[in-house]
Amino acid sequence: MTKKKAAPSSELSRREFLNVFAAGAATAVGAVSLPGLSGIASAQDGSALRFAWLTPATLDPRSASGDSEIAILNAVYDYLIETDAASNLVPRLAYSWDVSDDGLVYTLQIREGALWHDGSPVTADDVIWTMNWQIESEGTVASLLSTVDSISASGDNGIELKLSAPNPDFLYNLTDNKLVILKTGAEDIGVEFNGSGPFIMEEMIAGDRTILRANADYWGGAPSIDRLEFIYFDDQQAGIAAVQGGSVDGIARLDNSSFLGFAGDLNFNTTDIPTSGHHLARLRADRAPGNDARVRKAFKLATDRDAIWERVQLGFGAVGKDSPIGPAFGQYFLAEAEVPARDPAAAAALLAEAGYPDGLDMTLHLPNSGNFPDLAQILAAQWEEAGIRVEVQLEDENTYWSELWMDVDLGITGWGPRPVPQLYLDFAYHSEGVWNESHYSNERVDELIEIGRSSLDQAERTAAYKEIQQILLDEGPIVVPYFFAAFMVLSGNISGVNLHPFAGRTNFNSAVVG
Repeated sequence: MTKKKAAPSSELSRREFLNVFAAGAATAVGAVSLPGLSGIASAQDGSALRFAWLTPATLDPRSASGDSEIAILNAVYDYLIETDAASNLVPRLAYSWDVSDDGLVYTLQIREGALWHDGSPVTADDVIWTMNWQIESEGTVASLLSTVDSISASGDNGIELKLSAPNPDFLYNLTDNKLVILKTGAEDIGVEFNGSGPFIMEEMIAGDRTILRANADYWGGAPSIDRLEFIYFDDQQAGIAAVQGGSVDGIARLDNSSFLGFAGDLNFNTTDIPTSGHHLARLRADRAPGNDARVRKAFKLATDRDAIWERVQLGFGAVGKDSPIGPAFGQYFLAEAEVPARDPAAAAALLAEAGYPDGLDMTLHLPNSGNFPDLAQILAAQWEEAGIRVEVQLEDENTYWSELWMDVDLGITGWGPRPVPQLYLDFAYHSEGVWNESHYSNERVDELIEIGRSSLDQAERTAAYKEIQQILLDEGPIVVPYFFAAFMVLSGNISGVNLHPFAGRTNFNSAVVG
């Protein structure tokens, strides 16, 4: 294998944004080619579950990122390893793994008896081919595998990965949303779907729905439903209305107020779980005014995080402390960190000291979707008392992520849940991070991120993460007012579905209808 290291690039598209709180896409996936469809039973036969998603834009694993896109990949293909709601590693196509004492050699055993939907067996060679394909693409998965020196077959049906440096989160890297396993030599990827997952692609109607049928030969056992339909909507409220009207059985992407509207209604089953996902406001730290730590601190002092959490999140999730590392990360979370009390007068004084005696006039850019507009209006009102006057500029979501996000001086971003802190830190807070949206550069933070990435000493890693949190709270370019919860609503006759923090990774294999 020839190893290629993924280089950071400011030209990566929104569809490759690793952790976006995706909403709606302008371009629907077109017609698909499907393996082995002769003799399919009618789509109306047997039990079915209909689930609402926003319209997917791409099903190429290298660039898929939204919940609806990942939901299809998760149903049709297999991951080597997945995580549960508590971020525990769960075997999937790899049923076991071993790690050498020095943390440099990983050996994974691939399930015997797993079959591609065309009937051929899944082999270790397929896994090796997929990983090399991802590495050669130089996308985000290539970054996650950048320390892999070699990949080779091991034993009867295993693979061995040798790393150039220890990476205590390497197994979590293998759970990445984009790293579904493909058959060796797969072509027309994202258009043809020959997976090994629990459901088989039966039909895709662009902009309308995807129809999947149960894979009776799935290594984990045939799903408990015969058919799974993903129904697409251009906006969240339309999907919610479809659930309320009974034309759809469930939805996982809905705002807090709408979720509360379902709670207590015996016609529906509701689920909410805490996540590491968060929304933040960020300043460009490489140019005025955000390149002055006093200005960054002024924004922090002008913000009432508790009030925002209560008004926008309605008490769901958790209050933030200006870091991507929240309570969901357990021992890594700096619970004792003290967020300074809101003090608009002190914030105004800091602005004056930084050379802005009359305050600041700025434009706050954000996607026109989800809770972002509500968050922006509350921030604008709070900041104005400190002399920070912002014009709220709502942007078309696709335009914002593809053209504005990395460039604007002041913006709002939604980061979706991830199982370990390192995935946020490497991509967004290291000086050379691919998605360092604030253009923040702190030599000590870089050192600490590298400790977190490579140290096998758990105490050392924990201390590094906690120091990063304190630095970002003291002088970082971000305000993280809250960590959001994940929601799911199902019709009262649906059970057996366990919501994943990243909604698109929710498994429907064990769903029960009736």
